[in-house]
Amino acid sequence: MSRLRRFVSPIFALAVGISALTAPALAQDQTFRIADPEGGEIEAGVWLPETSDGAARPLVVISHGNGGWYRGHHDAAEALARAGFVVAALTHPGDNWRDDSRSTQLSDRPRHLSLLIDHMTGEWSGPVAIDDGRIGAFGFSAGAFTVTSIIGGDSDPALIARHCEEEPEVFVCGLLAQQPIDTAAWRPRNHDPRVKAAVIAGPALGMAFTGESLAAVRIPIQLWQAADDEILPSPFNAEPIRDRLGRAPEYHLVADAGHFDFLPPCAPEMAAQIPALCRSKPGFDRAAFHETFNREVVRFFSETI
Repeated sequence: MSRLRRFVSPIFALAVGISALTAPALAQDQTFRIADPEGGEIEAGVWLPETSDGAARPLVVISHGNGGWYRGHHDAAEALARAGFVVAALTHPGDNWRDDSRSTQLSDRPRHLSLLIDHMTGEWSGPVAIDDGRIGAFGFSAGAFTVTSIIGGDSDPALIARHCEEEPEVFVCGLLAQQPIDTAAWRPRNHDPRVKAAVIAGPALGMAFTGESLAAVRIPIQLWQAADDEILPSPFNAEPIRDRLGRAPEYHLVADAGHFDFLPPCAPEMAAQIPALCRSKPGFDRAAFHETFNREVVRFFSETI
């Protein structure tokens, strides 16, 4: 999808990797692959606490946005691991920096996240035990769509089509015009009740979820919205989720933030190569915001799982 590739390229993955090297290393930070029963493998990584007292730890799984990869939210993963969580993130097949051939088939993604939970609570044999009754999920952008699906939101591609008929100029509808949704392959229901709490940041396509399904979601939710989101603008994305959940979320509206401010601060190499992902509004301090953001994410999961 060429329009997406102008925002997300192989340079993105390289630069995020460079920025990750500036963070203090944890005792464990492992990469692995999961077999997909529908074919192929899923790349994933795990961050572990530096020390273990033998107690089973809660698990947080992370879903990245369109064109990203498993290390795309490394700073949040590291903050959670330092706080005692096991954190696992994946690279969504068909929607990552190497391959965007299925970027608009967002309903594929929740199944990937459930497979990651299966692996981490089953065959994974790491040095830290996981408490399979304490599982949370974190998602950004398309990853937030993924997490909203997995906590019980049923999606309808007809609602997306209607949105794009009414708002054809918004960014996401431009993507869909280039790569239309395969409605016959759409998976409307993807609920995984093992997820007990969720952080949703800059969600995509909130209008695609049915009100009835969102009203049935009553687990704790922390919802973040960028006040100046140029990619997923108000009122089509965050508000339909915020206003229709069965339990009011902990809601954060981030003044002056743009969509990509939910990504970690860029290393200088990345800022020079792809400024569209790294540029913030004048006066907005992305590094300071991420200190607050990561602290609040850790607090939320510490209180809810």
